[in-house]
Amino acid sequence: MSEQQWNAVDAYFTDLLVPEDDALTEAVTASDAAGLPPIAVAPNQGKLLHLLALTQGARRILEIGTLGGYSTIWLGRALPADGQLVSLEYNPAHADVARANLARAGLDKTVEVRVGAALDSLAQLESEGAEPFDLFFIDADKANNPHYVEWAVKLSRPGSLIIVDNVVRGGTVADATSDDPAVVGTRRMFEVVSENPRLTATAVQTVGARGYDGLLLARVTG
Repeated sequence: MSEQQWNAVDAYFTDLLVPEDDALTEAVTASDAAGLPPIAVAPNQGKLLHLLALTQGARRILEIGTLGGYSTIWLGRALPADGQLVSLEYNPAHADVARANLARAGLDKTVEVRVGAALDSLAQLESEGAEPFDLFFIDADKANNPHYVEWAVKLSRPGSLIIVDNVVRGGTVADATSDDPAVVGTRRMFEVVSENPRLTATAVQTVGARGYDGLLLARVTG
């Protein structure tokens, strides 16, 4: 099957099930205009995140990797009126774009975008005594994936859901000889998850508008 066919199926799903509104469309437009890389989740993937957060009954969400805030909008819209989303972004320019996009979506009071290295921001959250988060979406630099998952477990509660994006790497995740830092980090992340007695997890491969990739889902059990 060709990539053209994957895209056609994604478009079919999106047209029927994921009608985009002005805030989401403008978030993409503003991100493109600012020169952000076109690596945000696809619309049907954003809707999946939204549905997972709703199903989880999430009141507190932690996102690692904001980019232009497209996935942040989907997640933020799943929160109750008293919910909170903290999103961590390394690049200040990206964070500025995301904040503007979130304000247009009416989520500027719900979402806090923190700028800086995510590992530093995660340590800061711990030092602040942050309440446990109900859902984590990890979509940042892949070399640090194992550390991000370890932090997610620290900041979780029993029943929390951890989602890690881009774990297939076009199939290269199966290559034990790869020296690509993204592949090495992702493979180590899988080992961390498999070795942690507090986690039960699975991973799935996906094809579509974002090519051949996949995601990991892990539930904190105790």
